[in-house]
Formats: sequence, structure tokens, C-alpha cells
Amino acid sequence: MTVELTIGVDALLARAREGMQRLGPHETRAAAAAGALLVDTRTETQRREQGELPGALVIDRTVLEWRLDPASPDRIPEATDYDRLVIVVCRQGYSSSLAAASLRAVGLHRATDLVGGVEAWLAAGLPMAEGPADVRR
Repeated sequence: MTVELTIGVDALLARAREGMQRLGPHETRAAAAAGALLVDTRTETQRREQGELPGALVIDRTVLEWRLDPASPDRIPEATDYDRLVIVVCRQGYSSSLAAASLRAVGLHRATDLVGGVEAWLAAGLPMAEGPADVRR
């Protein structure tokens, strides 16, 4: 048996993104408007500094797979189908790629992320939400 090793975080990130159709800010906004599940994994501090992403569910990275796996007894009500498009968002688009790859590994084959994260969203001039975040525990 041959074991292939990933060396370094850059290699890990490259492997995570293989075969993933990552989305830009405007594509992400359109996909969310069409019913994609937009998931914000930023910390509370990052969200306080950058603002809340409109329409996003805030799910802590430590429980992401359990909340989004349709077969999990701890899933959120929106986790209905392995075919659902899930777009993970973080601050800069790095940890979201790793999170999306993890979701793909549990069967959410359309999971992807926002290239550049919320920083790219803001740079594109897209609006942030006015109200409180929809935080899921």
C-alpha cells in the first residue's frame, strides 16, 4: 500500500481545491439568491469587524460537518439533501476551501467556497446585512 503525503499547508490547500468550482462574489450572491446555502464560518470577532453576510447561516467550523450532513442527527433543518449547493465563506477564502473539501468528503459533492472570502465580497462593493446574524449552534 502506498501512502501519499501532503507536505505543507499550500499543498493541503491545493488538494482541497482540486475539482472544486469556486465562486466569485457576484456568483456567490446570485447562487444564494437562487437557493444555495450560504455558510459563514468566520469568528465572532471577524464578523464584528467586517459585518454580517446577508442571507448567511453562521456555523462554527468545529461543528460544520455535523450541522450540514443530511444524515446527521445534529443537522440543521436546511441540511436536506447531499445535492444541495453549499457555499462556505471565511475572511479570505483559505479556511473555507478546507471546510468545503471536508463537506465534499462527507457527501455534499457540490460544496464550494467564495474566492477571496468576505474581503473579496467587500472589495466587489456588495452589501453587508443590517440585522443580527443567523447563528446556528
